[in-house]
Amino acid sequence: MKRRVAIIDALGAHGSSHHLYLFGQAMGLINSGIDVRLYTNNETENPKIKGLKFHQLYNNLFTSKSRFFSGIKYILGSILSIVHARITGHKLIHFHIFYANILVLFNVVFSKILFGKVVLTVHDVNSFAANSDHSLLIYKLSDAIITHNAFSKTELVTIQGALNKKISIIPHGNYIPFIQVQKNQQISRERLGIPQDKKVLLFFGMIKRVKGLEVLLRALIEVKQQQPDVILLVAGKVWENDFSPYQKIIDENNLQEFCLLHTKFIPQEDVAHYYCASDLVVLPYKEIYQSGVLMMTLSFEKAVLTSNLPPLKEVIKDNENGFLFESENSTSLAEKINCILSDEKQWEIVRENGAKLIKTAYSWDEIGKQTKDAYQTL
Repeated sequence: MKRRVAIIDALGAHGSSHHLYLFGQAMGLINSGIDVRLYTNNETENPKIKGLKFHQLYNNLFTSKSRFFSGIKYILGSILSIVHARITGHKLIHFHIFYANILVLFNVVFSKILFGKVVLTVHDVNSFAANSDHSLLIYKLSDAIITHNAFSKTELVTIQGALNKKISIIPHGNYIPFIQVQKNQQISRERLGIPQDKKVLLFFGMIKRVKGLEVLLRALIEVKQQQPDVILLVAGKVWENDFSPYQKIIDENNLQEFCLLHTKFIPQEDVAHYYCASDLVVLPYKEIYQSGVLMMTLSFEKAVLTSNLPPLKEVIKDNENGFLFESENSTSLAEKINCILSDEKQWEIVRENGAKLIKTAYSWDEIGKQTKDAYQTL
């Protein structure tokens, strides 16, 4: 008999590209011989993956302005999803979680009441560490935990040493099955209004304080001295933040002509063009546990420069499949950008190595096998 798993995820397509992660995981598990049902919200379109049973039982979850009514909708969707999963014989219940609160605890407790085995993929360890009461109980009740890297596992074990035996390290997969790589840079730049004669640095994704955009802007002050044809393309929506501190750096250092600000939600149909239009993607993060943007960059076969945070170093080897600089050090970042842009041959070799890496080590078939192995430990 096939092992059966129900992936229950209320966020789905409402969480930027998170639904693509869910679809990739489902594909990998199905290819590993697992019977998969995916439960999510009605904003998320059916991916029509062969063998996937798809359910939209979280209805209109994000339409209410009232947190109370949103919570009621969440609980109702969870009850319907978990009960349906158990009735159809799916004992393994797999949740993807980004924070610890009473709703996540409800999902775990209700699954256990119905004699389910609970598997958690913990995407944001920091949010869980910040709420120790809920998180510790959630961890204790779960049967298996998945993190994306050794750094995150270490952080969790620091919270509670007994978790060590429950945790499996399974990396974030690539986006290759869900994207169309654009090859014509001229067309992409025309579409986005980007000059054809510039070397384009891309900062992509939600603009959060931990993403370190100010570090990149300060580095740009030095970079433009050696690379007068450089331009920084900032593409993403400001999230729980104010853009004015970044604008102040731009204004005070006369960076206006070296910056192109697309500070807005980026439609899915334009994402490939942003990557195609760029020469180098820069991730100047100050704090991170895993990066979907990093995996997206490599999936689009672009060269990437990241800060040397431990989770990123588990993926990127400097001057081999990507580039690293000292985190929060704008001088280090400027020196690295200048070095990369001055050696196009090395830059191309590194880009190709990154593209090869993402297709092999981070394929969903490989991750499906690893996830199946984690299930087998239960």
